[in-house]
Amino acid sequence: MGDHLGRAEEFEKKLNGWGIFGSKYEDAADLLEKAANSYKLAKSWDQAGKAYLKLADCHLKSDSKHDAANAYAEAAKYYKKVDTNEAASCLERAVNIFCEIGRLNMAARYYKKIDQAIVYYEKAAEFFQNEEVTTSANQCNLKVAQYASQLEQYEKAIKIYEDIARHSLGNNLLKYGVKGHLLNAGMCHLCKADVVSITNALEKYQDLDPTFTGTRECKFLSDLAAAIDEEDIAKFTDVVKEFDSMTPLDSWKTTMLLRVKEKLKAKELEEDDLT
Repeated sequence: MGDHLGRAEEFEKKLNGWGIFGSKYEDAADLLEKAANSYKLAKSWDQAGKAYLKLADCHLKSDSKHDAANAYAEAAKYYKKVDTNEAASCLERAVNIFCEIGRLNMAARYYKKIDQAIVYYEKAAEFFQNEEVTTSANQCNLKVAQYASQLEQYEKAIKIYEDIARHSLGNNLLKYGVKGHLLNAGMCHLCKADVVSITNALEKYQDLDPTFTGTRECKFLSDLAAAIDEEDIAKFTDVVKEFDSMTPLDSWKTTMLLRVKEKLKAKELEEDDLT
């Protein structure tokens, strides 16, 4: 153990004359990672956490946000053994960076970067779930579902919406959002243009939450499914307008509904060509 501590201290001593590391960020990061590993081997958890904090700072200075977030996550892991408040602080910084990267990727070239945004929001959600911070984990997972559905990864989005709805039912603070999550899941089913799929989903949702049956959200999905089954574009449009007049649709729902409508139009044109 003493040897490991000695090695860690030697690695850190090499950094003392570097001030704020000058332009040697990569070299500094390498030394700090070696120091952190030596502290871990020596089971000096506090020192390991501090080394990872310095490593995170080094990565931030070199604009390596992903590496910085991972370093904060590592720091949290070791601080958790000695200082839960510091561990929570490190975890929050890691998650904030992952979320920031996700937002930047979305803003950069939208659909070309959306898959990367999903990865970072999934990492953020995982960190929150590990710390049992359910609300924050849900927020990140909802971002994943939103972006996955935009890439037409409907099954992935459906699973997330349904899982969050199921887990929210037993929470007095979260249960009021259940109908919204089920609505979003149902709209993803609609985008698959499979009436059997949405019909089965509605039955499952009403079994999951009996109160869902009497909601406007349930009626909306049922009426849309009927319009799709009848291949009636006018009816589909009227159902959407009626719902929107009472509960304004956000941009995501509008996008999903336009996709469904385009599929209806394409099917109508295909049948016209056959006749």
